[in-house]
This record gives sequence, structure tokens and C-alpha cells, in this order.
Amino acid sequence: MQAEQAEGRVAQLWRYPVKSMLGERLTTAAIGPSGVQGDRRLALLHRETGRVASAKDPRRWRDLLTLQATGGAPEPVRITLPDGRTVSGPDEQVDDLLSAVLGAPVTLTGTPPAAATLDRAVPEAVLAAGVTAVVPVEPSPLGGAAPDTFFDFAPIHLLTTATLDRLAVELPGGPPQVERYRPNLVVATPGAGFVENSWVGRQLRIGAELVLRVLAPTPRCAVPTLAHGRLPRQPDALRAPARLNRIEPLPGLGPQPCVGAYAQVVTPGRVAVGDAVELD
Repeated sequence: MQAEQAEGRVAQLWRYPVKSMLGERLTTAAIGPSGVQGDRRLALLHRETGRVASAKDPRRWRDLLTLQATGGAPEPVRITLPDGRTVSGPDEQVDDLLSAVLGAPVTLTGTPPAAATLDRAVPEAVLAAGVTAVVPVEPSPLGGAAPDTFFDFAPIHLLTTATLDRLAVELPGGPPQVERYRPNLVVATPGAGFVENSWVGRQLRIGAELVLRVLAPTPRCAVPTLAHGRLPRQPDALRAPARLNRIEPLPGLGPQPCVGAYAQVVTPGRVAVGDAVELD
């Protein structure tokens, strides 16, 4: 094992209690084999198709990003609607309210269906034709990263300030808003460029207990380009990494625009903003 070296500190900590909804920023959290406590434990199922609702198919599901989910560990998840009303996950009217907002019959669930699948629009097609256009959609099985969760591939998503700073050079208006890339941990690091690429296959020690293994760069879909609550659309949030960091995240996938990295939990632990991050 290589000697430990300082990589920076935890700058931000996020969780997303309901898949594809806006999440919440935390100051501290317990992180176990299933990721940040309460993260992506719930999702909406489209009752007509049985698919998991995901903003990766923007034409159908972009309005998920007008909803914000908070809590869920251990208190019930609360969802804030676009008009400011809130509804709790256990409430009897939750499915009716969410179906009305989204214009489609959905069910809020914490139980992933067998062979859980979502629809992923081809990102370049969305950029070219717009979020309301009919574009090619590919079925994407969820990764089964942890039981009773709705992760695409892995329970932790990392992002560094070095990557955000590199993207800022290419984006109008300065640094991209972190929310667009939906990380769990934002690491403030002095490195330059897309430093997460070099972390793949190595371990990160965070705080006194947590150890993560970095698995792969994170390929990006159309979600960063969409309006996120108060944030307007930003097509360059995908165009910039497509120019600057188009790499193959996993063998056989081919080159993809990547931002951040996926990780799995080796040793659980509690983390807080400000904790040191060391690379083994």
C-alpha cells in the first residue's frame, strides 16, 4: 500500500432521500455499506410501466427536480412540492399529490422491484433536440449496490473542488453549482483538473473511521443540464466535461463525459464537514 498523503477535507456533504428529487445539505452523517444514512432509500415507480422514475429521461421526468426531499434517517421523509406545501412519505395522499405534480401515475416506495430499471435518454440527443423532444431512450438496470436502495451503480458519489474549478473555466457565469452533479461528498483538494480519475482503485480515509474504495469515474447523463429548483437549465454542464474529460469509466462502455467518481464503503464511519481526506 502506498504511503498516506493528504488530499484535502470534506467541504460539503449531501443526501438525496428520494431518487431524482432535490436533496439536502448536511453537516454530519453516518455512512455505512448502504451509503449516507437515508440516501436514495425511496423512489417513485411509474404505475403504467413499472419503471423507476428518473430525471435521466427528462422529457417525462424532469419535474422531479422541482421537488425536494429531506429527512428519512430515522424520521419520515418529507417532500416539498413546487407550491411550498409539504407531504410526508407515510401520508395517505402522497401518491395522489406526486402524481398530480408529475402528470403521471406514480407510487412512492422503499422496495426496489425485481430487476429494477429506469429509462436513460441519450445525453447528446437531449442536448441537440431539447428536453421536451422525443429522443432515444435506453433501459438502464439499477446496479444493486446495496439492498433496498435505488443507486445506479454505487452507494457513494465523490466530487472534488479541483474538478469544479476546471469546469468553471468553461462555464458561463463561473463555477457550476454542486447540486447539478448530485454528489454525496465534495472534497476540497489542491489538485488540478479531474483528480478523481487518478483515485480509481485506491482507498480514501475520511475522518477517524470511514474508508472508501474508489471504483470508477462517474459517467454523466442529461441531469446536470436540467433546471434544479431555482437553478435554470445549463447545457454546458454536460458539454464542458464532454470536451474536457471524455474517458471510458468501465471496460466496454466506451468514452463518456465524466465528472466525479463512484465509491464503495470499506469501513463504515461518521463523517463531518471539515474532516481530513487521505489517499492510500
